[in-house]
Amino acid sequence: MINIVFFGTPAIALKSLEYLYNSDKINVLAVVTQPDKPAGRGHKLCMSPLKEFAMKNNLPVFQPKSIRKEFDIQEELQKLNPDFFVTFAFGQILSQEVLDIPKYATINLHASLLPKYRGANPIQRAIINGDKETGICTMITELGLDCGDVCLKEKIAIPDDMTCVDLFEVISEKSPQLLEKTLLGLVDKSITPQPQCEEGVCMANKLTKEETKIDWSKPAIEIHNLVRGIYKFPSAYFIYNDKIIKVLQTKVLEKQAKIGEFVQVTKDGIEVGCGKDCLLLVKIKPEGKGEMFARDWYNGLKK
Repeated sequence: MINIVFFGTPAIALKSLEYLYNSDKINVLAVVTQPDKPAGRGHKLCMSPLKEFAMKNNLPVFQPKSIRKEFDIQEELQKLNPDFFVTFAFGQILSQEVLDIPKYATINLHASLLPKYRGANPIQRAIINGDKETGICTMITELGLDCGDVCLKEKIAIPDDMTCVDLFEVISEKSPQLLEKTLLGLVDKSITPQPQCEEGVCMANKLTKEETKIDWSKPAIEIHNLVRGIYKFPSAYFIYNDKIIKVLQTKVLEKQAKIGEFVQVTKDGIEVGCGKDCLLLVKIKPEGKGEMFARDWYNGLKK
């Protein structure tokens, strides 16, 4: 039995925790997750999905504000005598003191094919950049940013209409088995971690507010990829009559028109001129309103 402590916070990591918890080869000793945060209109403190799972299954839970500085938690983790730490979207950087606690190593699940897209937003960046494939990999965590030796990789195709939400779900489904296979392989020495090639390194930096605003002078395909890449998180947008209009679904049309102009409204949506081709706005979310078809929003403006 391999003893692990699982580090993670958002829902994308939940299936991995559930799978490893239910594995007859892995023993989950505890869960480390981010502190409860206010959410919703009432700003009520909400626990992470991983904390909810841990509490239902009577697993010890640690919630450091900064694991690097909270030596009492480090001591408690040391007492558990884990073979591995497993991290998946935990949200904090680990210190060398933390990395030295497990017997073997700290294994991280990263949502890209390293060395491509090191950093915070690999899922979104792959779609925004129009990539046709991405993947997941397990790696040995080191102090640098996603630079450790890679254990296993699995490729994932990105269809032209896939959104970041779709890709999150695929990654959530595929990650558990890769993590278990990695842990078992490192113990029985059937896996030899490989250093990352420095050629092809690129970063997946956090998105800025400026990046999420639509620039109609760009080609329609680039705007379409932006819409897919940040679908609902936080959504691409434009301003119309001083209101924020979030764009949720689009389609590229091979036709030319004046940049930023609403060319025509059809049963399928609103055609907008771009730097190259036109973009069909299919679904949007106007400021202060719910999701709707773009044509219905436009027709409502004329009333």
